[in-house]
Amino acid sequence: MILAKDIRTILRGDGVIWAIFFVLTACSLLAVYSATGSMAFQTYGGPTSAFFVKQLLITVLAVGVTWGLSRMHYQTFMKLAPYLLVISMIILAATLLVGVESSSARRWLKLPFTELTIQPSEFAKLALIVFVAKTISSRQEQIKDFKEGLVPIILPIVLVCLLIAPADLSTAGILFATCAAMMFVGRIQIRYIGALLVAAAIGFGLLLVIGNFLPEHVRVATWISRINEFIGVSGDEYQITQSKIAIASGEFFGVGLGNSVQRNFLPSPYADFIYAIICEEWGLIGGVTIIVLYMVMLFRCVRLATQCNMTFGLLLAIGLCFLLVIQAFANIAVSVDLVPVTGLTLPLVSKGGTSLVFSSMAFGIILSVSSYIERNPKSAAADAGHH
Repeated sequence: MILAKDIRTILRGDGVIWAIFFVLTACSLLAVYSATGSMAFQTYGGPTSAFFVKQLLITVLAVGVTWGLSRMHYQTFMKLAPYLLVISMIILAATLLVGVESSSARRWLKLPFTELTIQPSEFAKLALIVFVAKTISSRQEQIKDFKEGLVPIILPIVLVCLLIAPADLSTAGILFATCAAMMFVGRIQIRYIGALLVAAAIGFGLLLVIGNFLPEHVRVATWISRINEFIGVSGDEYQITQSKIAIASGEFFGVGLGNSVQRNFLPSPYADFIYAIICEEWGLIGGVTIIVLYMVMLFRCVRLATQCNMTFGLLLAIGLCFLLVIQAFANIAVSVDLVPVTGLTLPLVSKGGTSLVFSSMAFGIILSVSSYIERNPKSAAADAGHH
């Protein structure tokens, strides 16, 4: 009993969400260790210990980030929202112009005086969701006025998504869908959400036009080829075929940790297709477990909303949860051939420092909201009524 009390003192917030966080990070270490086998052989000519140690260090950092943010008051993020949004737009624009090119896309920005790179779209996702939550909650009185209440929400959503889309359309789409869902949860009228969709359609049309003149900056050809691959027009179905073989090979109990064969054939088995490797090694049981973890996460965050009505903190928690869960199911859908290949990672599970750290930040902020509600249930309810 004393130990449980000590843990609750150290780990503030929803205990179930903390448990999900630790289980997913543990799954990440095991899956990445296994999935990087062929990559380690090609890079070092040896075992995967180097990749495992790197992933372990990043995981330790991610746990620290989650713990630190969980102990902050969620209103701090409301004050930072405008600054985070501006910074995100600047670094996204810089990435389009001088970013590191990989797989014919400029998604990475090299940090000055180092060999390290970051993926600015991960930071932009958090920044935009914080800003949208702040704007919806602080403009409740003007929310029916399109110019005063809605333009300050719609314009940043469209601009940030358009800055992400040229190099990473799938991430832009996930972020856009999350923000639209937040507007719906925030009780914004359907016609105004429709206005957001119209603005996005115009922006996407503009991207297609620009892509015809600047194909090196806007990946229109890649988008078309992936759609053609998905519907079977191109005949190039190598990636998804290998993914299906991996999932089918796992059967019910899997082939065992470290025994994957398809990791030697799948492109990015440690990132885009890590779910297929999990299914191969851990079987149907492992695959279903991952899905259940994200579903329980969604349930717990929705439970926060039903307990305390609409506040900035709850919009923030719901928005970040939507982002993580939608991205997770998009990644899983690719592996089972329900949608075209996207390049999205599985949050908290796939290899990648930037993705892991920012996914952990999202968990930390959600836990911050949960922690505040647990410690101040009456204040949280009053705050909901105020907003």
